[in-house]
Amino acid sequence: MVATRAALPPALRREASAAVCARLARLPELAGARAVLGYAATLTEVDVDAFLRALAAAGARLHLPWVDGERLGVAEVADLNELTAGWRGVREPPPGGRRAVRPSLLDAVVAPGVAFDAAGRRLGAGGGHFDRLLAQLGRGVPVIGVAFDEQVVDTVPVAAHDRRVDVVVTPTRTLRA
Repeated sequence: MVATRAALPPALRREASAAVCARLARLPELAGARAVLGYAATLTEVDVDAFLRALAAAGARLHLPWVDGERLGVAEVADLNELTAGWRGVREPPPGGRRAVRPSLLDAVVAPGVAFDAAGRRLGAGGGHFDRLLAQLGRGVPVIGVAFDEQVVDTVPVAAHDRRVDVVVTPTRTLRA
């Protein structure tokens, strides 16, 4: 799946990312969310920066994760342009300006993944970081997975620690588990 995603032409990834951002902006699960955890995309992931900027401009508090050993820390960010390269080169809040926020205070999460299925099963990059973070959310907090259409498969294998997403948004469809 990583190779499939990486093989998508850059122009298609940009176009598809814009379509995902447009779908996210209309998603009822995100309407009224005041504290949202997003992510900073790698070169081959769905780029949700445009959606995150629009969310912040509308008054929501934007949060991003950073890798802290076995877990993900969460910090509020004011400007996506101030992110620095962290674990595996992923953009994250700069170390000097991080003030950790408890994941239980978040209203919604927009999560990346390597693959998803219609039942909301999510395959991450293998470190379990996002699964451990999702386990700390407050009850009823919606988790929205984002992917290119090519990343939605019939069945994603899961382990006991894996956490499902409530919604999967692709450029062409929205799937509710």
